[in-house]
Amino acid sequence: MSIQLLDHIDYLATFDDQRREIRDAAILIDGNKILWVGASADKPDVVACQTHNLRGHVVMPGMVNTHHHMYQNLTRVMAQDDELFTWLNTLYPIWAKLDDDAIHVSSKVAMAELMLSGCTTAADHLYMLPNGSTLDSQIAAAEEMGIRFHASRGAMSRGQSEGGLPPDNCVEKEEDILRDAERLIQRYHDPAAQSMLRITLAPCSPFSVTPGLMKDAAQLARSYPGVRLHSHLAEELDEEEYCQQIYGMRSVAFAESVDWIGDDVWFAHGIFLDDAEIALFAQTGTGVTHCPSANMRCGQGIAKVRQMLDAGVPVGLGVDGSASNDSSNLFLEARLAQLLQRVAPARYRSEAPGGRGGFGGDPGALSAREALEMATRGGARLLGRDDIGHLATGMSADIIAVSTEHLSFAGTQRDPLAALIMCGPFTTSHSWINGRLRVTDGRLIDHQTPILLREHERVMQRIYL
Repeated sequence: MSIQLLDHIDYLATFDDQRREIRDAAILIDGNKILWVGASADKPDVVACQTHNLRGHVVMPGMVNTHHHMYQNLTRVMAQDDELFTWLNTLYPIWAKLDDDAIHVSSKVAMAELMLSGCTTAADHLYMLPNGSTLDSQIAAAEEMGIRFHASRGAMSRGQSEGGLPPDNCVEKEEDILRDAERLIQRYHDPAAQSMLRITLAPCSPFSVTPGLMKDAAQLARSYPGVRLHSHLAEELDEEEYCQQIYGMRSVAFAESVDWIGDDVWFAHGIFLDDAEIALFAQTGTGVTHCPSANMRCGQGIAKVRQMLDAGVPVGLGVDGSASNDSSNLFLEARLAQLLQRVAPARYRSEAPGGRGGFGGDPGALSAREALEMATRGGARLLGRDDIGHLATGMSADIIAVSTEHLSFAGTQRDPLAALIMCGPFTTSHSWINGRLRVTDGRLIDHQTPILLREHERVMQRIYL
């Protein structure tokens, strides 16, 4: 056995079924799985090949990013003050210049950002594949970086000439999309426990694809084990108006009409879900990724997270696109998720028994632990995984450690876990993914940030500047 010991952890938050939080804790890792978790004084008498002393650290499960557009770090700080549809129409012509090299390099930069800020599993939604580019280039980036990855074969098939929003040169033929999606599933998708790579089918949005593609993608995904479905939904009032005009129904009704409701489906945003739609999602296990930074950036609104959680809707967190965030830090998303619910109008919170109704803001609407749970267990549930998201025997060894030797931790000894989002955002000092140490002392082990930045600048010079 190749045993690693993480010992004398100042504060360990397991997010396990008992939600144990332990001071002076230890974790034993056997290969890519957790062998044991508990107090240091109680650890088994096992000889470790490697010991990591984590005094002065807060440790928790690696976080799960459930919605991103990694290529968008090539177009940060553009269209700074526009609503979504104007923002998209500004950027579509630039994204049309993407190629495999640009996707590969931008993905590595995004993954590095995520890994350094506590993410160990990421799902990306790549719906722009122009100029012969393929999802393979992003999958190669994930393998190089060592992050656990859910690669989404996104797509747009309905251009402006057919009543969609994107320009015609940004869309693909539906038969080509489905053929490539099946190729990717057969070549890369691994549904096994501890899998490092899975494929998701992800037509982009109700205003960029046809009902036929949505139905065909759902049928194809459900013909393979563990292939899930992802898209944008209820993100923007313009989207609701589009669905009413084109389909004669709200966006959720449209999703239901094309078989996109169920516990193998999760949607990004869900800002404009009404009470009945939230109840439908809860009943069917349909999930939602909350993206607070992007929702604020484009002035879209506040998702009804408290109401969703009270109803039983699966909710995770996502950083969303690096051109609508414009960063990639899940600690920051958890912080904003907590704070936004506290200022949300009362109608955004459940009035049902056990809910938190009332008028005005609610300083207890969402706790720090609930926000972090969305970033861990919640994200794992959206991705259909029971092997990540918490720390317990048999779980994947995806673990992050944050050093408390930081000015922002001063005075937080009462609750260092809450400090991770209430006093941050922080970066990780150490990160294990699938049992391998990928970040140490705040630095990527196998990659140098200056080199990544130079590669990224080269792409910028070649394509955009």
